[in-house]
Amino acid sequence: MKSKVYFINLRASMKEPLFQKMEKLLNQAGLPKVLAKRDLAAVKIHFGEMGNSAFVRPIYVREIIKMIRKTEAVPFLTDANTLYAGTRGNSADHIETAIKNGFAYSVVGAPVIIADGLRGRSQTGIDIDQKHFKTVYIGSEIVNADALVSIAHFKGHELGGFGGTLKNVGMGSASRHGKLEQHSGIAPKVKRKKCIGCEVCVGHCSQSAIFMEEEKAKIDPDKCIGCGECILMCAQEAIQVRWSKSVPDFMEKMMEYCLGVLQNKQGKSIFINIITNVTPACDCFPVSDAPIVRNIGMVASLDPVAIDQASADLVNREAALPGSCLETALEPGEDKFKALYPKVDWAHQLVYAEALNLGSRDYELKEIE
Repeated sequence: MKSKVYFINLRASMKEPLFQKMEKLLNQAGLPKVLAKRDLAAVKIHFGEMGNSAFVRPIYVREIIKMIRKTEAVPFLTDANTLYAGTRGNSADHIETAIKNGFAYSVVGAPVIIADGLRGRSQTGIDIDQKHFKTVYIGSEIVNADALVSIAHFKGHELGGFGGTLKNVGMGSASRHGKLEQHSGIAPKVKRKKCIGCEVCVGHCSQSAIFMEEEKAKIDPDKCIGCGECILMCAQEAIQVRWSKSVPDFMEKMMEYCLGVLQNKQGKSIFINIITNVTPACDCFPVSDAPIVRNIGMVASLDPVAIDQASADLVNREAALPGSCLETALEPGEDKFKALYPKVDWAHQLVYAEALNLGSRDYELKEIE
């Protein structure tokens, strides 16, 4: 049987404001069935790196929190600390970034609790016995929560092709140790002909794995933790991933972490993708490029695989926006994510997730009028 993915566009009127449509969306998708009175509900979200402007709007989150409170569950906003050097690498900086980006209690109506503690070491091992991992390491507060509400900004991603629910849950819920495990094997390489010796990557690397040799950057693979941040930082595109093997493995590892996160949340999870400001790169980047397609709407589902497949299909049905970074796949029906990252087979993560019984790529899109 096809999984159900519920969809609303962004049209609104005085008779039916967008927030009212959002409530219909979540009610039909099953929010009241997922949450119960006094459930501690982890609302998993990406707060956005400082300097980024494309992350989910806090006013949308506020309305979702209101809907959660109607079930008498107790919501808290959460994310796990980052692996790379940025503004979310420890809980103190992470919470400050969340507040500065608009996720203060006074705005959204729920507290911020970082899932893996002050320095990313508060983790719980979950046994999964899969291809890459026997045990995965998840931020303890997500494991300890009674229910999970994932709110993901759907956009492009330099390693996954796109980032949506599966990345938000799998990578986003992992402790620092868990993130390191997923990124292991992704030590990038420097193309010396493109490197101009600006040393931006050297100063940004949290592990001091990048150094200068003959006025060109060089990466020590023994020190590199594979966070991929240097790839984003290099304006010359001199630092590149070893695509052929490392990226498919990365996707599979991320799906196995998603399996671990959801292991004790059967029947207690719901997933929401916000398909607006569909930028080329992740919200971890401290800047946001122009969106590649128009703002499309919001989808919700109990199936994390179906919702990402549906979201990718909705984006690819659109024409590219003039002025975006896209140079190919400009017409409706053409693969925008393949055009952004030609060497990334984004569907691989969905195929592997389906093989792990996380959900189904076969879905029915039900638009709520």
